[in-house]
Amino acid sequence: MFPERTGYIIWVSDLKAARNLDKYGSVHYLSRRMHYVVMYVNADRAEDIMKNVRKLSYVRKIERSYRNEIKTEYSKDVPDKTRYYGL
Repeated sequence: MFPERTGYIIWVSDLKAARNLDKYGSVHYLSRRMHYVVMYVNADRAEDIMKNVRKLSYVRKIERSYRNEIKTEYSKDVPDKTRYYGL
Protein backbone atom coordinates (compact mmCIF):
# COMPACT_ATOMS: atom_id res chain seq x y z
CA MET A 1 0.00 0.00 0.00
CA PHE A 2 1.93 3.05 1.24
CA PRO A 3 5.72 2.82 1.72
CA GLU A 4 7.16 3.48 5.16
CA ARG A 5 8.39 7.10 5.37
CA THR A 6 11.02 8.71 7.58
CA GLY A 7 11.12 12.41 8.39
CA TYR A 8 14.26 14.53 8.57
CA ILE A 9 14.92 18.10 9.66
CA ILE A 10 17.73 19.55 7.56
CA TRP A 11 19.35 22.81 8.69
CA VAL A 12 20.60 24.77 5.69
CA SER A 13 22.63 27.92 5.08
CA ASP A 14 21.16 28.82 1.67
CA LEU A 15 17.38 28.66 1.15
CA LYS A 16 17.54 29.08 -2.61
CA ALA A 17 19.78 26.05 -2.90
CA ALA A 18 17.60 24.14 -0.42
CA ARG A 19 14.82 24.01 -2.99
CA ASN A 20 16.96 21.42 -4.79
CA LEU A 21 16.33 18.96 -1.93
CA ASP A 22 13.08 18.09 -3.68
CA LYS A 23 14.89 15.58 -5.89
CA TYR A 24 15.94 13.53 -2.81
CA GLY A 25 12.47 13.24 -1.23
CA SER A 26 9.27 15.09 -0.44
CA VAL A 27 9.89 18.56 1.00
CA HIS A 28 7.08 19.14 3.47
CA TYR A 29 8.06 22.53 4.91
CA LEU A 30 10.77 25.13 4.34
CA SER A 31 11.30 27.72 7.09
CA ARG A 32 12.63 30.99 5.74
CA ARG A 33 13.18 32.51 9.16
CA MET A 34 14.98 29.63 10.89
CA HIS A 35 16.60 28.11 7.77
CA TYR A 36 15.48 24.50 8.00
CA VAL A 37 13.66 22.05 5.76
CA VAL A 38 11.32 19.25 6.86
CA MET A 39 11.63 16.41 4.41
CA TYR A 40 10.22 12.88 4.11
CA VAL A 41 11.99 10.02 2.33
CA ASN A 42 11.32 6.30 1.91
CA ALA A 43 12.60 4.41 4.95
CA ASP A 44 14.35 1.68 2.96
CA ARG A 45 16.58 4.20 1.13
CA ALA A 46 16.85 6.81 3.91
CA GLU A 47 20.47 6.14 4.93
CA ASP A 48 21.79 6.31 1.36
CA ILE A 49 19.86 9.50 0.63
CA MET A 50 21.05 11.21 3.82
CA LYS A 51 24.64 10.26 3.00
CA ASN A 52 24.28 12.12 -0.30
CA VAL A 53 22.44 15.09 1.26
CA ARG A 54 25.09 15.44 3.97
CA LYS A 55 27.72 16.04 1.26
CA LEU A 56 25.90 19.12 -0.09
CA SER A 57 27.66 22.39 0.65
CA TYR A 58 24.62 24.25 1.97
CA VAL A 59 23.60 21.56 4.51
CA ARG A 60 24.71 22.36 8.06
CA LYS A 61 23.08 19.63 10.15
CA ILE A 62 20.61 16.76 9.73
CA GLU A 63 18.28 15.54 12.49
CA ARG A 64 15.92 12.59 12.29
CA SER A 65 12.28 13.23 13.18
CA TYR A 66 10.83 11.00 15.90
CA ARG A 67 7.23 11.77 15.02
CA ASN A 68 6.36 8.25 13.86
CA GLU A 69 7.72 6.80 17.14
CA ILE A 70 5.50 8.90 19.42
CA LYS A 71 2.65 6.97 21.00
CA THR A 72 -0.68 8.18 19.67
CA GLU A 73 -2.99 5.68 21.37
CA TYR A 74 -4.06 6.88 24.79
CA SER A 75 -5.69 4.99 27.63
CA LYS A 76 -7.75 6.41 30.44
CA ASP A 77 -6.13 4.75 33.47
CA VAL A 78 -6.22 7.96 35.51
CA PRO A 79 -9.62 8.98 36.94
CA ASP A 80 -11.22 12.15 35.60
CA LYS A 81 -10.44 15.08 37.91
CA THR A 82 -12.44 17.73 36.08
CA ARG A 83 -15.44 17.35 38.38
CA TYR A 84 -13.33 18.63 41.30
CA TYR A 85 -12.55 21.89 39.49
CA GLY A 86 -16.13 22.92 38.70
CA LEU A 87 -17.60 26.27 39.71
